[in-house]
Amino acid sequence: MLKQQLNFKLSQKLSPQQIQLMKLIQLPTQAFEQRISQEIEENPALESGKEENNDPDDEFANDDLENDFEDGTEAIETDINIDDYLSDDETPSYKLTANNYSPDDEDKQIPYASGTSFNEYLLKQLNTYRLNDEQKGIAKFLIGSVDESGYIRRSIEDIVDDLAFTQNIFTSEENINQVLKLVQELDPAGVGAKNLQECLSLQLNRKQATAPVSLAIRLIEESFDHFSKKHYKILLSKFDVSEEELRDAIHEIEALNPKPGGSYSSNAKIVEHVVPDFAIKIVDGILELTLNGRNAPELHVSPDYSEMLKGYKVAKQKSKSQKDAVLFIKQKLDAAKWFIDAIKQRQQTLFITMNAIMHHQMEYFLTGDDQKLKPMILKNIADEIHMDVSTISRVANSKYVDTPYGTKLIKEFFSESMTNSQGEEVSTREIKSILEIIVSEEDKKKPLTDDKLAAILKEKGYPIARRTIAKYREQLDLPVARLRKEI
Repeated sequence: MLKQQLNFKLSQKLSPQQIQLMKLIQLPTQAFEQRISQEIEENPALESGKEENNDPDDEFANDDLENDFEDGTEAIETDINIDDYLSDDETPSYKLTANNYSPDDEDKQIPYASGTSFNEYLLKQLNTYRLNDEQKGIAKFLIGSVDESGYIRRSIEDIVDDLAFTQNIFTSEENINQVLKLVQELDPAGVGAKNLQECLSLQLNRKQATAPVSLAIRLIEESFDHFSKKHYKILLSKFDVSEEELRDAIHEIEALNPKPGGSYSSNAKIVEHVVPDFAIKIVDGILELTLNGRNAPELHVSPDYSEMLKGYKVAKQKSKSQKDAVLFIKQKLDAAKWFIDAIKQRQQTLFITMNAIMHHQMEYFLTGDDQKLKPMILKNIADEIHMDVSTISRVANSKYVDTPYGTKLIKEFFSESMTNSQGEEVSTREIKSILEIIVSEEDKKKPLTDDKLAAILKEKGYPIARRTIAKYREQLDLPVARLRKEI
């Protein structure tokens, strides 16, 4: 049964201008510069650099223009894209654009580094071997299946099927295994392995056959599970060796590369440069904050477009085509003025937010001691400067500050709090720093369990549960006690 109901709901919606402002605030310096260049390219009414003439007579009267558009004598087509009619290009614009994204979507195009890719490096080596057409086709397919770490993680059965369907090569698993062994002879050692065990084994078999290397090969090929879990007592008993011999073999394994393709695949990774958005200096014992000048560009409205509107305003006769053209000009001028205002708001928001963070963490910025970091969450700063938490988050997550102690991501200064045994609020980052020091100084032959770590921190005045210790340890990328054990 269908029913009609009338419901009242109070909701807040952001205007397009507010959404664009939030996007501008979120952008780091380099992306912000690209956004400005894009806006200048798309809006001819916006220009960069100092404005030559600031005569107030050049300002156009929006009210008079709006009255012209609302005179009611003739309807003006406002949905027409004037840009299409101003173009001298014979190719229609709809053939040059894609319509599968929104104009508001962020531009995430980032330049890539040039250089030889890992797969190209392997293919060049393949040219030194004499192979028939079938073997060459299989080898190229196998090299194409090598991931950026240097592994072929697909089963031989799947590769047989793919060769038949995609390359029209009908072969057997035996032939593929033969060609795979050839691929595994390429540099770097360990490439083409199906898993970590095989990768380490391939590298060890290329080394000179010394006693530690021979024992290391046996450890990997015969007792990889016990080795990976660091069951040293079992290994000592199984292979009947001394602790020193086992230690030397483990040292050989630790010197291997678990990701042989990593050094080559990094050439094709995204190039990412960090440009500090702020700088904090200590001048005569006082903190001084500055905003990167690249975040404060000089922009102004094009005087040529203002002159066009002035000419329209003084004209006695105004045709429909003139009104259509001037409407387009007015829209571009409005967009230019709004963009300039949005940049000023962005500058103000960034500076106020970072200034509040700097004063909240003043002791840290004066000393550089991580233990001086105070507990601070987004809401603390938002309440202090009377802004929304989401705005503070946008500033903190993507901006960097140049300090006397290095370039830091702003979100690193935020941390939760806990109360120590003296009733003082301390930052969880301080606790993590102490935890990291304790683990680094422990006896690696008998590493501390999470329960023991919790007991030590409690003695130091930080009553923390074992599960919290486990959480902090994982955040610090510290393995469990069993995996930290050394012989």
